[in-house]
Amino acid sequence: MDDGLDLELFDSPPKERHHPGAKERVSANAPLAVRMRPATLDEVVGQDHLLGPGAPLRRLVEGAAPASLLLYGPPGTGKTTLAMLVSSAIGRRFVALSALSAGVKEVRGVIEDARRRLTHSGESTVLFIDEVHRFSRTQQDALLGAVEDRIVLLVAATTENPYFSVVSPLLSRSLVLQLRSLTDDDVRALVNRAITDERGLNGTVTLEKDAEDHVVRLAGGDARRALTALEAAADSAVAANDGTIDLATVEATVDKAAVRYDRQGDQHYDVISAFIKSIRGSDVDASLHYLARMIEAGEDPRFIARRLVIHASEDVGMADPTALQTATAAAQAVQLIGLPECALNLAHATVHLATAPKSNAVTTAIGAAMADVRAGAIGPVPTHLRDGHYAGAKKLGNATGYRYPHDVPEGVLEQQYPPDELVGKDYYNPTQRGAERALSERVPKLRRAIRGNR
Repeated sequence: MDDGLDLELFDSPPKERHHPGAKERVSANAPLAVRMRPATLDEVVGQDHLLGPGAPLRRLVEGAAPASLLLYGPPGTGKTTLAMLVSSAIGRRFVALSALSAGVKEVRGVIEDARRRLTHSGESTVLFIDEVHRFSRTQQDALLGAVEDRIVLLVAATTENPYFSVVSPLLSRSLVLQLRSLTDDDVRALVNRAITDERGLNGTVTLEKDAEDHVVRLAGGDARRALTALEAAADSAVAANDGTIDLATVEATVDKAAVRYDRQGDQHYDVISAFIKSIRGSDVDASLHYLARMIEAGEDPRFIARRLVIHASEDVGMADPTALQTATAAAQAVQLIGLPECALNLAHATVHLATAPKSNAVTTAIGAAMADVRAGAIGPVPTHLRDGHYAGAKKLGNATGYRYPHDVPEGVLEQQYPPDELVGKDYYNPTQRGAERALSERVPKLRRAIRGNR
């Protein structure tokens, strides 16, 4: 599901990196995302829950007692930047490793070097490990002693839930901080800063509004992705001797057409309506088209997942009882994984629901029952069904005469369950489709046994 825009900052395990502060400049040839990395805490956008007054990360950066950190959040939210800022703020040497390429040997080498420096010169080391969830248990265990003895201050970054991917001893020795995806406004602020800032494009290009909107949509909350797309578009604009980045330039540069879709306007409602109606109509291909359209336009995947869960009961129901399980699992996967990978889970649920037999019997059943209640068809609960556990209940006749269905071999016996006003009222009427075909035979038999007209 790679769109080709993500920038991998750690292709090989660097031995040592220093954070470029306000006076230190990175190479002018460095990628825009690297040049625009915040040099101070005030330049960081988003993550207000961690950086507000008195918040844990701000206190750490501003001089609180150092603590090992596990930064957990989506790509492009500032995990590497925050690690560098922590290192700079507490005046420690910064060493970065990537779990994609570093092994136990490299980890132990950094730890031994940190131990020597601490012993001989008192110099402390911040060890930043990117993608720490890719470390094996053995590799993670190799860090424990150094973290425990404060040989290194560990700052680890992961895009996966650390409570599932990081060993418990390491978790217990670290402060776990969850970063959130950047909002569209956050990304927009970064893009506009990159246009004007002397570290960035320094005003050499202008960005039209619809092109800016497209870059923000492409980012999906990922700052690196936004700045990489912007840099590519800027290069094209400058090469064309124009200096103006319009929508066509962004589309051509990143090979990704803008989807005309306003999350607050008609397209939002029209496309989700077409999506649900295509699933209801069992057109799996049209359903996948509208799903792709929403994902590419930057629709909130949680919104799509909620609609699938509703649809599983509304239009599939008991014709395929497993549809709700699939839709619910997809919704959980969206929360756990996020985009872009959760597109697979949404597609999985969409295909299941679109190809499942359809029944709205559950929908009409609860609708009819609620209509009766609203119309006043309520009536008292039969005394034999009332709660008989509290003192004095039996004096009121509660629970007297109740018959326990498990006392008979069939597990079903004659007994009145609804209020008097609703005896004989049918709400649920199974169809002949899918798993409901069997229910269409079973439900009438159950009613006859319960109502005493076998």
